[in-house]
Order: sequence, then C-alpha cells, then structure tokens
Amino acid sequence: MHNARQNNLVLVTGSKGQLAISLARLGGAAIKCVGRPDFDFDRPETLRAVLDFVQPVVVINAAAWTAVDLAESEPEAAARANTQGPRELARLCALRNIPFIHISTDYVFSGDKGAPYVETDAVSPQTVYGRTKAEGEVRVLAANPQSLIFRTSWVYSPQGKNFLCTMLNAAARNPVLKVVADQRGNPTSADDLAQAILSVVRILHENGWKDEFAGIYHACGTGQTTWYGLAMEIFKNAARYGLSVPEVWPIQTKDWPTPARRPVDSRMDNTKLARVFGVVMPEWEDSVRRAVDSAYAVTEK
Repeated sequence: MHNARQNNLVLVTGSKGQLAISLARLGGAAIKCVGRPDFDFDRPETLRAVLDFVQPVVVINAAAWTAVDLAESEPEAAARANTQGPRELARLCALRNIPFIHISTDYVFSGDKGAPYVETDAVSPQTVYGRTKAEGEVRVLAANPQSLIFRTSWVYSPQGKNFLCTMLNAAARNPVLKVVADQRGNPTSADDLAQAILSVVRILHENGWKDEFAGIYHACGTGQTTWYGLAMEIFKNAARYGLSVPEVWPIQTKDWPTPARRPVDSRMDNTKLARVFGVVMPEWEDSVRRAVDSAYAVTEK
C-alpha cells in the first residue's frame, strides 16, 4: 500500500455494513472505509497497519458482530469483535491522539424499564451480543479518553440485510406474513445515523476535542413503534410503487422463538445528543418513507 498521508481523513471500519455504506455515500472523499481482510479484529496487527497508513483525524468503529442469535453459540468470536477488538482500536487511537467514535446498541438494556432509556440508566444485557457490546462500551471509554459511544437501534437501509429489505422481499413472495407486535423500539435509518455522526465529526473538526464531549449518547429514530408497526409503515409506502400489500398478522414474541431473547421495550431517549451537539434525529416515519423511496429508485434503474 502507498502511504495516503491526506489530511482530515475519517477512518470507518466495517466497510460492508449499512452504516459504513451510508457514511461513505454522505461523507464523500473525507471517508476512508476499511474492512476484512485489510482490517480484522481477529488480526490485531492489521489495526496498527491501517491507522499508520490512513493517518485519520477521527476513527468511527462501525465494525461489529451483529448476528444476535449466532452469538449465543459463538460467544468468544462475538467478544473479539465487540469487546476486545474495539478496546484495542480505541487504545491505539489514544496513543495517536485520535478521537474514537464507537457504535453500540439498545441490546445493552434488559427492556423492562417501561419508559425510554437514557444514557445514565444501568445496563442489563440479556444476550451474549448485548453483554459483549456493553463490555465493549466500558473497555473503549477506559482505553481512550477521547471516546464517543453512539447507541442505536433497529437499523435499516434500502440495501443489504435488514428488516426493511427483508419485508419488501417477503411481501413480493408471500400473500400472508407474520410479524412480532409486542417488542417496542426506535427504528433508525442508517442514513440518519450516518448524518448525525458526520455532524458530530464536523463539530470536532471545527472546535477541537472538548473533554465534556466524551461518553455515551443515544442516536436512534425519533418516535417509537413495534416490528409490526414498522412493517405496516414500510408496506404503506411501498404500495405507492405498486407493491401488493400482504395480509400481516401480528404475533407475540413467544410465537417466534429465537436463541437470543430480544428486549421487549428498548426505546431510547435522544435528548443528550440534541443538548450537547444540537443534533436532532428525524421522525422514524419520515425516514422509512425516504428509505422505501430509495429502495425503489435503486430497483427501477
């Protein structure tokens, strides 16, 4: 590899993921995405090599083990990706005086608060995935004092493997679908999350690091719904493009057993993000409409 040595590059890990794709598209030439095999948490030497090559001004860690059910049977691999890897990357960034932005999840919570979670609420993860992410938060903050952690939830985009694409594909094939209706949360557009992070990166660039920035933030769609509610909103928008809307049956979590137990109510409150950085997350319904529009724009090309 030739040495890049360009100023103001933002390094994004997890290049194949929804968030990295959105960051690359919205952030343009300032974004440098890396992924396996060049960057691999299972090969720590690649972390140093990439940092020395790119010499970024900020690192956004969007790489993670997100296969929630598979993590139950492969806890060591999930821990390397969600705990040890991010800690080592945060440490290497600290040595180079690079601010570190790390993406976390609503799954650090148990889901039994009965109200939207704020950043100071105690974590109580119920799954291997949630535990490795919660431990990753602690390790990252300890390893690099210039760390920001963004917890998000129910992330979707017009491409890739996510709930929106799954629903559109399933609706095209099946006249009847069953969707869980007793889990509540905040659907989040990958574009909205990327835009929020890029706004924060801009603030860091313009103002420099301030110690009061450090810590955990919630960044998810504004407003709340269930998976059933999200599916219905997707289909309502897709019907404008001629989708034959299937019959959708609301079912209970117990009717759709999975190896990992999902939080029943993982709603999160975004107030801190707005207070500290002035970043307001869009209403989830508006974002679903935009994502469905994008999905059909892609397929119609």
